[in-house]
Amino acid sequence: MAPYGARAREYKDGAIDLSVGTPVDPTPDFIQAALINSANAPGYPLTIGSPVLRQSMRDWAINVLGVSGEFDVLPSIGSKEVVANLPAQLEAAQVLYPKVAYPTYLVGALLAKAESHPVDFDARGWPDADLVWINSPSNPTGRIAPVQELEEVIAYSRRTDAVIISDECYFNFPASKEGLQPVSILQVAKGDNKNLLAVHSLSKRSNLAGYRAGMIIGDPLLIAKIREIRKHAGLLVPAPVQAAMVAALADEVHVHEQALRYAKRREILRPALTSLGFSIEHSEAGLYIWCTRNERDFDSVSFLADLGILVTPGSFYGEAGATYVRIALTATDAQINAAAARILG
Repeated sequence: MAPYGARAREYKDGAIDLSVGTPVDPTPDFIQAALINSANAPGYPLTIGSPVLRQSMRDWAINVLGVSGEFDVLPSIGSKEVVANLPAQLEAAQVLYPKVAYPTYLVGALLAKAESHPVDFDARGWPDADLVWINSPSNPTGRIAPVQELEEVIAYSRRTDAVIISDECYFNFPASKEGLQPVSILQVAKGDNKNLLAVHSLSKRSNLAGYRAGMIIGDPLLIAKIREIRKHAGLLVPAPVQAAMVAALADEVHVHEQALRYAKRREILRPALTSLGFSIEHSEAGLYIWCTRNERDFDSVSFLADLGILVTPGSFYGEAGATYVRIALTATDAQINAAAARILG
């Protein structure tokens, strides 16, 4: 990507980087205050999470995700470390992950020295495995898995005894109130959470990427096993961050406000991109636009770099993405408006 970045920076008004999905909007003041007020933390934090954080995570899982039945919760140091470490922690030998996907699913399988296989959405055609990653809403495509598809994934787990890990980090960001809404696999499970885990992050939901705050929710037996490993591995969420998580999970207003920002940015870029011949696929939720001009992904990257706009080639997410680009909405309103103006000429 370096040559394309250099070319984008040569544009007369400089580069607009829409290639990286890191939040740019401020961390809400009340969350910052919770972190600061808990800064005096001389003791070790609890791996399991403080009692107040555990209750906050449980309440959020029930009220926002719709989780029922027996389940447990566990804080994590963001979600990327979970994605990278869970296959090894659960001693997986066969790992399945989506054909177009966040690269760390594959990295986690490699770290576990497990065999890995990219698969399509339809679980009825999957080979046997002992751990499966699903991702809805998807990074990079923004695709939302329909309920029937999630039901088939659960049926696969019941048939094969495979652990299903649903990466739901973009759950809070549907493209619009009127469109398809994300649903947690734990809601679809209707209280039978055996072998099911959902991974969530506050990085995007609350603009806490710099805090490293996430959580695992689901099967109590699996979480007990993961907790013991994390305890001995020193994977502890710092106490001030735990306090910030409590504040963040108690409020949905700031989340809805952030979702609206991303929805507006999507609607600004969408017509500009289609005017260039891009066809937008999926992009039903999350922080990205997934689009194609039916050409090699790097040709699209090059074309946009000439306009001073840097985007990510779809092949970074698997061979099936080789004619697509991912365009991030994680830029300021001014940058999104400027990018649209450049495209429209």
